[in-house]
Amino acid sequence: MMNQTINFVSAILLLSSVNAFTPSSKSSFLGRHVAVQSSPATDMRMDSEKYVDAKALESLELIFREQQKVHDLSSSPDLESSATRFSSIEEAEAEHGMPWRTSINPNKGDSEDLLYMPFWDWHMDFMKENLEDLRVLPCTNGKTDFSYNENTDKKARIVNLCFSSKEYRKIRLTYYDAGDNTQVYNAVFYPDPKYNLPVLGIDLLAFNRKKYLTIVDFQPLHDDEEDHVMTYEHLLKPIKEKYDSLKGRMSSKFYDETKFFSQEMLFARFENEEVVTRDLFPAFQSYVQTHLDMIRDSTPEPEQADAVLERQKAYDTYSAERDPATGLFAAMYGNDWAQDFVHDFLFSMSERKEGSSIPAMPFMGGGGPPKKPQGEQASATKKGGAAFAPRR
Repeated sequence: MMNQTINFVSAILLLSSVNAFTPSSKSSFLGRHVAVQSSPATDMRMDSEKYVDAKALESLELIFREQQKVHDLSSSPDLESSATRFSSIEEAEAEHGMPWRTSINPNKGDSEDLLYMPFWDWHMDFMKENLEDLRVLPCTNGKTDFSYNENTDKKARIVNLCFSSKEYRKIRLTYYDAGDNTQVYNAVFYPDPKYNLPVLGIDLLAFNRKKYLTIVDFQPLHDDEEDHVMTYEHLLKPIKEKYDSLKGRMSSKFYDETKFFSQEMLFARFENEEVVTRDLFPAFQSYVQTHLDMIRDSTPEPEQADAVLERQKAYDTYSAERDPATGLFAAMYGNDWAQDFVHDFLFSMSERKEGSSIPAMPFMGGGGPPKKPQGEQASATKKGGAAFAPRR
């Protein structure tokens, strides 16, 4: 925490005393390199006889807002930093019993209760074995701990973990379990901003064990693939070609498939559960491995970090406004919790617009959770303190 405080003070001093920025200058701000750009004096704003590059200032503020969420935990009496709460990755995972082996709403048949838990297990092992300096990050916005919530009346629960590594600025994993009614595994990997590369996005959903929806993609930060530090769709095409079941087209009901989605996205709506283990699991593993390989094969560009962060912010804002899962979370845990969860955890760099509506179910034609009886209020049970209680 001392290092965070020192860096915070250094950033304030930088913002108040800097006279000019050059392409080679760097600032250490909460442990992250920030590249800034030069501009002529006529383009600079005068403030108390000092000049501040507006773009550099905006980039520093963007990083500050993201990292300050971690910094603020030290002053919160109710929420303890994950960095001090857990001594290992395994301890963080086990806090809420993960990996779960039985559902909160077990089925009575022969099918596996937790359809996507093998994906979670493999992902955790992959990160621990392959990522450098993997660390636990808090799942909080400073007032609410999003690491776990459950609705005992509707028999639904959600668990979240968040990490960072040398390769990735932020990694988040989410598992939602409502028995056979709904199973969801979601993960997003944001490359460190010195890598101008796409985000790895994974969204796997199952409804009533009859309807399945799959999205796995290298989600581009730029409209033109060539604007990334390296092209990548040619790396994905041979993988996708192996699986005819994963070559579907996305509905435009929630998303524009030409924005923040690649041409080699794995997308599928299907009703045969065998596709999950036969095709989806190996394709998912290949995409995850290829994304890490792409980072390792690319050239870091610290001078592009501010621009990359801006594009990651645009990705978060676009996704938060359109994520249809918000409706599911609102139905189970209340609208306030859902909005905070989406904007402050899932897409924590997003800009929240006042009066924004919640996208309706179903998920792009893939089905939906059980309908909420008219007049029924979401009810949830607190786990591990008041931070888990929905506020509606």
